[in-house]
Amino acid sequence: MYAVITTGGKQYRVQQGETLRVEKIEAEPGKSIEFTDVLLVADGDNIQVGAPHVAGAKVTAEVVGAGKGEKLVIFKYRRRKGYRRKTGHRQPFTALKITSISA
Repeated sequence: MYAVITTGGKQYRVQQGETLRVEKIEAEPGKSIEFTDVLLVADGDNIQVGAPHVAGAKVTAEVVGAGKGEKLVIFKYRRRKGYRRKTGHRQPFTALKITSISA
């Protein structure tokens, strides 16, 4: 059984027991979160597609932790002008473990 949920402006395909990284959510480790923005629920050949959301469906997840992703280097350069700018970015994330999917 799997589901497609939306959080942080992105869509994720999730299964029970898997761990995934999503955009930062203000929640403490060990806390439980429910996602009601479920776009699709599939259980074998039984597939429910929402318009836009599946009515009564929810996905429950437990917060495992939080952190920052890999560093991205942004380098701006203009040839022959002596213009160079180097900055970096690390996107914050929240790690979730999917505990249950109900339709």
